[in-house]
Amino acid sequence: MTSSKNDFWVGLFVLIGGAAILFLALQSANLLSLNFEPTYRVTARFDNAGGLKPGAAVRSAGVVVGRVENIGFDDKTFQASITLSLQKRYAFPKDSSMKILTSGLLGDQYIGIEAGGDPDNLADGAVVTQTQSALVLENLIGQFLFNRAAEGADSKPAAPGAPSTSQ
Repeated sequence: MTSSKNDFWVGLFVLIGGAAILFLALQSANLLSLNFEPTYRVTARFDNAGGLKPGAAVRSAGVVVGRVENIGFDDKTFQASITLSLQKRYAFPKDSSMKILTSGLLGDQYIGIEAGGDPDNLADGAVVTQTQSALVLENLIGQFLFNRAAEGADSKPAAPGAPSTSQ
């Protein structure tokens, strides 16, 4: 009787420990966010969503004010349509702008909100068009290499026997 009682408690302890590890893993990977506060939805249109993922943070002044709910493609405007779920206690002016930013050098991407000055606030279902897309590292490297190649082509010496243009 005593051994089966101990087995029960050990099994219960192992189950609780496994559930705690699963909870922490989901929480640290941003796959689980427990928030019971009322929210409102806002849609933002970006030219390039980069590596942004659903569940990513929405921050203003470094404070998490919401989460990315959905990322889709609008085939009429050819832009990424990102649905944000913002906490109701944070009200942002209608002329606020949004940027896709990266935490750290190669870290997760999130949306940053810069508040505007309009007296009216964003409401449920509002669409924000003042956005700045994600910075794509491959595009920056390509542009840098193209500029370097163009500089190299401009500074080539003249062929032997060709008239010199410099005096």
